[in-house]
Amino acid sequence: MFRIVACCLGILLPTVASVAQAEDWALKMFDGTRHDFGKVAAGSKVEHHFTFHNPYVEDLHIASVRSSCGCTTPRVTQDTLKTYDEASIVAHFNTDTFRGQRSATLTVVFDKPYYAEVQLQVSGYIRSDIVLSPTGVDFGTVDPGQTVERQMEVSYAGRSDWKITGVRSGSQFIEGDVTELSRANGQVRYLLNARLKPGAPAGFLREQILLQTTDARAPELPIDVEGKISAPLVVSPGSLFLGIVQPGQKVTKQIVVQGKKPFKIIGVQASDSCFEFKTGDTAKTVHLVPVTFTAGNQPGNVNYRIEIATDLGDDVKGELSAYAQINAPATASAR
Repeated sequence: MFRIVACCLGILLPTVASVAQAEDWALKMFDGTRHDFGKVAAGSKVEHHFTFHNPYVEDLHIASVRSSCGCTTPRVTQDTLKTYDEASIVAHFNTDTFRGQRSATLTVVFDKPYYAEVQLQVSGYIRSDIVLSPTGVDFGTVDPGQTVERQMEVSYAGRSDWKITGVRSGSQFIEGDVTELSRANGQVRYLLNARLKPGAPAGFLREQILLQTTDARAPELPIDVEGKISAPLVVSPGSLFLGIVQPGQKVTKQIVVQGKKPFKIIGVQASDSCFEFKTGDTAKTVHLVPVTFTAGNQPGNVNYRIEIATDLGDDVKGELSAYAQINAPATASAR
């Protein structure tokens, strides 16, 4: 069974060559290049994701990422990016082995399609008077609508009147409260109870809980919170590059639609007839869907949005973006 789906919005898609003379072509891919961790507890899990994306036609490749200081360990989530792919340089602050004020420069080296370097700056103060156990709040993988709780012990050594007075969350889906466990000879222990509430959107969760304290020099203590809210339906790739094509040329790709339980694809919607999707009538957990794209006659860079409906319910739909570059037809040379 074939279903016709649609083409939408046209956009401009640059090449790296078109901006290569500007030294900041790689820098423009990053959402930000500086981050201050603030004052954090010794032994706590502290990371920041420097997000970047590839807006160019060419594939990009990261050859290396290095740090100027052992206080920060960098890693890259994906070293090769195709058009519209997104990745992160993750800066891990080594609070288990360093103390005091620390800073580092992370140098990201690109070797394809051209050589370029981008420098990212991180800084923070690692306190020696506060220790967390465990080092952060990790909710793990959570099904949609599920409530999850995690506990953490916060230990402080110093002033006998130090207190945690409240808990502030950076997300409406995360809340917490604290209970004082003990207080003696300048040693204070609290139990933090963190909760993930129903309704959090599908995807990776990276937030912070801020413990409000009586310390005038550091009134808030950040606690990193992470997890993953699993989606009832996953479409991959989420961004499909159809290639560089000629007017009228047909291109066939394949997408994967996966659910937690068997389902049927009951419709694919958009607004024109540049695509054909071949779908079956069998309910299964994984559908391999061939996609045939026929390029239009207008040269340029185009962007399409596709929505896949299932029998899992009106609110359980798959979405993906598809992109193509349509070249002008070759002209015959004069004789």
